[in-house]
Amino acid sequence: MIIDLPETTTNAVNKRLVKLRGEGGAVALGRVLTLVVLAEEADVEDAVAAANGASREHPCRVVVVAPANKRTAARLDAQIRIGGDAGASEVIILRPSGPLVAHTDTLVMPLLLPDAPIVAWWPRETPDNPSADPVGQMAHRRITDAVNAGKSLQTLQRLSRSHHPGDTDLAWTRVTLWRGLIAAALDQPPYESVTAVEVEGEEHHPSVDVLAAWLAQQLKCQVKLVRRRGVSGITKVTLERKGGAIVLSRPDGRIVTLTQPGQPDRRISLPLRQLEECLTEELRRLDPDEVYGEVLTKGLARIGE
Repeated sequence: MIIDLPETTTNAVNKRLVKLRGEGGAVALGRVLTLVVLAEEADVEDAVAAANGASREHPCRVVVVAPANKRTAARLDAQIRIGGDAGASEVIILRPSGPLVAHTDTLVMPLLLPDAPIVAWWPRETPDNPSADPVGQMAHRRITDAVNAGKSLQTLQRLSRSHHPGDTDLAWTRVTLWRGLIAAALDQPPYESVTAVEVEGEEHHPSVDVLAAWLAQQLKCQVKLVRRRGVSGITKVTLERKGGAIVLSRPDGRIVTLTQPGQPDRRISLPLRQLEECLTEELRRLDPDEVYGEVLTKGLARIGE
């Protein structure tokens, strides 16, 4: 069910939600968190779809703030989605305009679930300092996505300078399976130290940099980046050791071929991770990701071109 509320207030939206729960039996007590999405209008539907999918594992209230920048007068239009249009969540879309755009925290506050954690998510462009953003200050976790930002690599560097415990980025989440494969490959005989690493991938994809930074931080060795055009995501990781290199190659973005000295090649399914999958993973934890923090603030400085 989708209900449009033009020229309204957040208090009126909240009252309508209470009424809908009374009429339809939707129970807010089952919601485990409030997900506040700070989006551009063009990203609203994709963000809502990803949040709805993630809500099946993490039932939540989703509050989307998408400023209507074309209008200059102070006005708030809202939309409520429940039932089949909201997955396992309640979705409220707020479209403020004029002076209201600068007060997202005030708009969101009446719609927060009581005594529930708050997660803020920026699907595209991020503030200079997410933890200093009005909504970011209220949030237990702050999720950004440098992959979708206009200047991805510059965004990643900016996030490293402003990092605060509780911050995370989906560029990091996209390399979770890569990290697992690499750790499993190194956790086998002959247990030799890695002397050098080379990471190849898409020219402007921040996940390539994040994976290289993680390897540099964990292995304390030289890590070289090789940027390619016309490819998707991470395409190859080479780990040099005295007894021979370990190579993980994924040229097609779907299947990784693992090559190790003295062993037959192994082919492992590793497709590019989708937005819903990444968001679901990040909503599983509400404590600071200390490994990500070290990778962002220390590991990035270790990698070389």
